[in-house]
Amino acid sequence: MATETATATDVPTETGRWQAGVTGGIVGALAFGAMMSILTPGVLKMGIPAMYGIAGPAGALGWVIHVSHGAIIGLGLVAIASLRPALGDSIGTGVGAGAGYGLVVWVALAVVVMPIWLGAVGFAGAPPLPNVGVESLVGHVVYGAVLGGVYSAMAN
Repeated sequence: MATETATATDVPTETGRWQAGVTGGIVGALAFGAMMSILTPGVLKMGIPAMYGIAGPAGALGWVIHVSHGAIIGLGLVAIASLRPALGDSIGTGVGAGAGYGLVVWVALAVVVMPIWLGAVGFAGAPPLPNVGVESLVGHVVYGAVLGGVYSAMAN
């Protein structure tokens, strides 16, 4: 005769920090993308797809790539917050830390990496190096602020 033993298993229901970072990155990218759609639509339709060899106009693909970038870059804030847990203590702190992170992302990726990348793939509309644009700066800071706010709200 066999016997059965029931075993209780704990299943975590809280949102993981990496999930909060990815979600915040997606929401932040949607906010930034909405701004780009109005202020610099060519970046979404032509520039971002061109980074991957896609000849534009390819607005839908530009959106998908942009939001994917936002999700992945959101993980960088998670890495920083894991070193400095106080950054996620409140939504206000998260928004401030995220805005600062957005500024760093802008300098590294938009000002330096994107023009080099677009030049390397032969995109005729590649911006100059350095690629300093107010719309891009504001968009990246908004991205970071939204990312930080969503991250803090979800991670706590």
